[in-house]
Amino acid sequence: MRKEDVLRLPSMPAAGPSYPAGPYRFIDREFLVITYETDPDLIRAGLPEPLEPIDQPIVHYEWIRMPDSSGFGSYTESGLVIPARLHGEEVSFVSQMYLDDDPPIAAGREIWGFPKKYAHPKLEIVKDTLTGTLEYAGQLVAMGTMGYKHESMAGNGDLTRATLSKTQINLKMIPGVDGHLEVCQLVAINLIDIVPKGSWMGPGRLHLVPHVNAPVADFPVRRVVGAHHYIADLTLPFGRVVHDYVKEAAAAAATGLAAE
Repeated sequence: MRKEDVLRLPSMPAAGPSYPAGPYRFIDREFLVITYETDPDLIRAGLPEPLEPIDQPIVHYEWIRMPDSSGFGSYTESGLVIPARLHGEEVSFVSQMYLDDDPPIAAGREIWGFPKKYAHPKLEIVKDTLTGTLEYAGQLVAMGTMGYKHESMAGNGDLTRATLSKTQINLKMIPGVDGHLEVCQLVAINLIDIVPKGSWMGPGRLHLVPHVNAPVADFPVRRVVGAHHYIADLTLPFGRVVHDYVKEAAAAAATGLAAE
């Protein structure tokens, strides 16, 4: 294998890459998002600096069903997103993610720093209820329910487009061969080519169960604010680095040595 051949590989392993080159298109991506209030001190502790909390102590718990994802196939995802501010801009910090498909786990972690772990989320319609569940290591750790299509917003995709257009922030951490973090960054992503296909509001409830390896219940539910169900096509492009902890620490160390 020539050097230029190595550099053209999209991902590991060389014999059968885990995922193809992007960007990645998602068709009929379906969301159940339950917004709730929690303890503001827990939000502050869960946001890496320089991210700052917003005024209201809210968290979005999400289930996302992706039946048609280029390069990744069909899978379901679940996790926590915390609204925050970065240099004055309102952003969404992706705190925890759990899904049931290896390629998007590998790509999500390696490219964008999405905090993905393998688990068993499910989003389905059970009679009159849109129901999301998350199982980890054989145990139920989250269940969300919403009245199915109670209040239609299908004719107006502005809310869905605005929600999906908001900048997402991930804490990307990759150790080097010496075991120390070689990459430690805040990465920003903005979805593009968003085509809303349906949007509904309605009553929702959320139940979280403490689990050591899927600690979604570390942000306990104080009050459910509302639930949003929507469907859209979209493209996940590559991201950009907005803060580099390793470079910051190296610069601080160099400044300290210079002062000495």
